[in-house]
Amino acid sequence: MLNNSVPLRLFAALIAAALIAAALLATPTHAAEDLPPPFEDASRLVSIGGSLTEIVYALGEEGRLVARDSTGTFPPEAQDLPDVGYMRALSPEGVLSVTPSAILALEGSGPPEAMEVLEKASVPLVVVPETFDRQGILRKIRFVGAALGATEKADALAATVERDIDAAERLTDGVAEPRRVLFILSMQGGRVMASGKGTAADGIIAMAGGVNAVDGFSGYKQVSEEAVAEARPDVILMMDRGGDHGAADEELFSHPAIAPTPAARDRAVVRMDGGYLLGFGPRTASAIRDLAAALYGPPAAN
Repeated sequence: MLNNSVPLRLFAALIAAALIAAALLATPTHAAEDLPPPFEDASRLVSIGGSLTEIVYALGEEGRLVARDSTGTFPPEAQDLPDVGYMRALSPEGVLSVTPSAILALEGSGPPEAMEVLEKASVPLVVVPETFDRQGILRKIRFVGAALGATEKADALAATVERDIDAAERLTDGVAEPRRVLFILSMQGGRVMASGKGTAADGIIAMAGGVNAVDGFSGYKQVSEEAVAEARPDVILMMDRGGDHGAADEELFSHPAIAPTPAARDRAVVRMDGGYLLGFGPRTASAIRDLAAALYGPPAAN
């Protein structure tokens, strides 16, 4: 029977506090991440996705790697490993030809039928989720660390990367008028393929203190001349590459869709290595600093 000397409100508060504490104790630390169990044998590892290859090296676990996909170009010594093909155009036979004991594949690897074959093969496969933000990078690091049985190394790396990202993002905290940035993936055939919401380009622009000039769609799509003009980009952002997908400055700024924009008026274009800019891995803090400096001037790099 309740002691009348204890106020009813206090009793209710104690019960509520006990329930909250029980709920917190019942929640695992990494429950939201659903980290995978370690591979039984990761002595012959294939890494599919450039950021995953970078993470394996950053963890000091590169001795396990026997192959990587064509996006795995950093660090440079990774290019000495056999190449099993482009991550979005994989051949299961190519991946399995190096007799892996385990496979790490970044979300979005494909095509789907190739991934289905790999998932049904006898080689353990972990698909690492990806989102284009700070938490996505930290989750990738912890996923790789868990799969390789290197959790402590992964936690240490994630903490360092998070501190670096914090410092890089603070560089643009005081920006009064964010620059409007149009990321152009391709200008093949004179058609502008731009980045909308939910893309790596959209994510890195935001982290560097800019604003994606086009946000009326998700993913990458061809945009009309009118849409580019209405977007009023202050800066054009592109990957530093040639071929049909790229465009020299003269071609870029004379394009009918871009010529009327502030970016063309100021001849403002930023070109960066695609893996570095869009990889969302251990080097992203540096990419944020470099992009912020390109958008707002050298002080942002201090």
